[in-house]
Amino acid sequence: MTLHYCCRHCGHTLGEISEQQDELYQSVYDFLSTEERKEIIEYGENGTIRIRSICESCQNTLDQNPDYHLLEHLIQ
Repeated sequence: MTLHYCCRHCGHTLGEISEQQDELYQSVYDFLSTEERKEIIEYGENGTIRIRSICESCQNTLDQNPDYHLLEHLIQ
């Protein structure tokens, strides 16, 4: 199992966590509510897990343009 972290807005890959770091994933998973898990975690057919987060560039854009929070994706 590999966890793929990517930006929810632009799709940029932020990093990966391998099976050896499974305890880290479990601690984050336990911290999230059921609703947050549904929004943030995507399970692929081949066993991959994709974690939707936010990259620094998109966070800076949102900080400078608060009205962009209404958009699903910053890149249209």
